[in-house]
Amino acid sequence: MKNLFLLVILSVAGIASISILSSCNSPAEKVENAQDKVAEANKDLEQANQEYLIDIDKYRRETNEKIAANVKIIADFNSRIEMQKANAKEDYKMKVAELEQKNTDLKKKMDDYKESGKEKWEAFKVEFNSDMQKLGDAFKNFTTDKSLSNVENY
Repeated sequence: MKNLFLLVILSVAGIASISILSSCNSPAEKVENAQDKVAEANKDLEQANQEYLIDIDKYRRETNEKIAANVKIIADFNSRIEMQKANAKEDYKMKVAELEQKNTDLKKKMDDYKESGKEKWEAFKVEFNSDMQKLGDAFKNFTTDKSLSNVENY
């Protein structure tokens, strides 16, 4: 009985040892697994960086289209100003020049942006979108009586 008990204990210990040792990786396997993880992380980082650069490019194209549309609106404003009374012309010309300068400033701001990380890019977009919205509102309100004060407060 004692021998049987000893044999069972040794068998269980042997099986446990074998299963523990078989689940452990050799140092070479650990290095290979770590290298695989690093390669996968680098691949994920590269993909995220490509998506970031694509987002910047797409946003720049969209913004350039909006700025070009603003240029056309400004040209339309200038042609309509010519039909105004002489005393209102100068004031309107000055306000259109302000709109034009703000549009040019936004174009320069976008052109000057340098890739400096996703967090800074997201913050830049929030601020830039706000500025574009204000300019768009100023364009919309230009032909109303309130337009003069809206342009000044931009």
